[in-house]
Amino acid sequence: MDLVALMLADSRFPGGGHVHSGGLEEAAARRLVVDEASLRSFLVGRLRTAGALAAVFAAVAAAQDGYAELDAELDARTPSPAQRAASRTQGRGVARAATRAWPSARLEGLLRATPRPHHPIVVGVLVADPFEAAQTVAYHAVTGPATGAIRLLGLDPFGVNAVLAGLAPEIDAVAGHARDHAGTPPADLPAPSAPGLDLLAEAHDRHHAEEVRLFAS
Repeated sequence: MDLVALMLADSRFPGGGHVHSGGLEEAAARRLVVDEASLRSFLVGRLRTAGALAAVFAAVAAAQDGYAELDAELDARTPSPAQRAASRTQGRGVARAATRAWPSARLEGLLRATPRPHHPIVVGVLVADPFEAAQTVAYHAVTGPATGAIRLLGLDPFGVNAVLAGLAPEIDAVAGHARDHAGTPPADLPAPSAPGLDLLAEAHDRHHAEEVRLFAS
């Protein structure tokens, strides 16, 4: 794994990902996640749906240059306005940091095509290798909620990290499937859905406007 991918996967990278729980805050508030077992189920579900979708678009962004079309196709596959906003907020945060760390013609081209790009597309442009780009965003799909579980539920950090470690084969499988689509036209990319996550995101967005919440999503 190259240094760019490692830095983007690091929670200390100043891209703003630490304020997003990937729906975990709302799930915890509804008692859908209460312990390590239910956390694992939540993470697997998120990885196989929202994570798989993000991984495919990261892989394609690493291999292709049609950024405006790619961004529009990911928008169309993200029916929740709250989910779209969270992805674009994180994408813009990563892009801002990346313009200082890794300025390039590809990044400039992306930001000309779409000034507030989706997070997976920025990652794909920066990492360039389809598998590693997909692996990075698949990893992000589970680490945000996992960190949220520690902060919101007080779960044992060692146990939560053991859950994450156990997901390594699943993450690599998602990344491998995404890499297989690196040459697929954007309009023909798969669209795994996650209605439950969409509903949690919309509920969290509504509650976030009504009361103080720890995470933005």
